[in-house]
Amino acid sequence: MSAFPHAHYLKGAHEPSQFYPDVGAEVCFGGRSNSGKSSAINAITQRAGLARTSKTPGQTQLVNFFELEPGRRLVDLPGYGFAKVPRPLQDHWKKLLEAYFRDRTTLKALFLIVDVRRGLGDQDLQMIEFARSCGRGVHILLTKADKLTRNQGASALAAVRRQLGDSATAQLLSAPAKTGVDEARKALRAFLREKNPTGDTPPPG
Repeated sequence: MSAFPHAHYLKGAHEPSQFYPDVGAEVCFGGRSNSGKSSAINAITQRAGLARTSKTPGQTQLVNFFELEPGRRLVDLPGYGFAKVPRPLQDHWKKLLEAYFRDRTTLKALFLIVDVRRGLGDQDLQMIEFARSCGRGVHILLTKADKLTRNQGASALAAVRRQLGDSATAQLLSAPAKTGVDEARKALRAFLREKNPTGDTPPPG
């Protein structure tokens, strides 16, 4: 049975005026276009196909709102770092995300999706810094952990945690192998339960 049996798509927004009403609580998922974001969302929610997956990066072109439970939402953000997206659209996304992070009072945290084999890039670090500057918690999902050995994964996670310090929490995740899925779901629920976010990142669980 799905962890969120009533999860469903609400709407997509191309402009801030199209955002879903700013009530309840929500957590957004962001990351590079080829980081495995949609697969991570589907694995955590246990809803295959909730977020669209594609072999072509850059398919998420709107800020997509999904209701997980009454008053609790997951938001799928457009990916970044994909060169084939036209520059005007990249600029539009940048302004859209800035408005979303600065103005959205119900936003509790950013789940940043990072391919564990690539590590944190400059754009990832900028995203973390921006989310923190807007008072949002940050939790890193190091995806595609099944592509590494256990020791390689542990080493990569330790390196990212050292790099992050206290600015964010991090964990390994593999959607196909289900590695870290329960941990990520627990962190998601913890953020969605927060009533008065301070901007500090609470530890998962």
